[in-house]
Amino acid sequence: MTSARQAQVDSSNILHRLQEVLASQPKSRAIPDFLRTLRESSTYYNWVGVYLVKGETLFPAAYAGDAETEHVTIPIAQGICGSAAKSGETILVPDVSKDPRYLMCFPSTRSEIVVLIVGRNGVIGEIDIDSDRVEAFNPADKELLERVAEQLHLTWRIQQLQAFEADD
Repeated sequence: MTSARQAQVDSSNILHRLQEVLASQPKSRAIPDFLRTLRESSTYYNWVGVYLVKGETLFPAAYAGDAETEHVTIPIAQGICGSAAKSGETILVPDVSKDPRYLMCFPSTRSEIVVLIVGRNGVIGEIDIDSDRVEAFNPADKELLERVAEQLHLTWRIQQLQAFEADD
């Protein structure tokens, strides 16, 4: 099997596992388990978090990693996360030491990728992944994580609709 084909199979397997995690439990437990599963899917996803947008600020919703981030709020446009939310695009930073936007969370972090979770009215959150390796992330990671973000958003929408229908 070619490496491109193997990456495609691995990506499908990861997406399937993540969907199972989201579908099998309430949102309050599903998101941390979802992030833990995503972190464990790669040897270089050292810290995986989800931030949600509220007004002009990002707030951490959950994370999977060895420690909490010290950044409990991030203004839109500040840091890599805030810059991604403002630009509306994924940001991949091969070497955080060379990017002046970088807000240090962990001394060991060498690269970062931020992928947006987009709703009907714009950015509603983002997936932030730190790696202890320089140039850890590649186009396959970007593609996978953008699909993961779409899956996360769709699951949230379905849960909202189910809750709405249950209220009727």
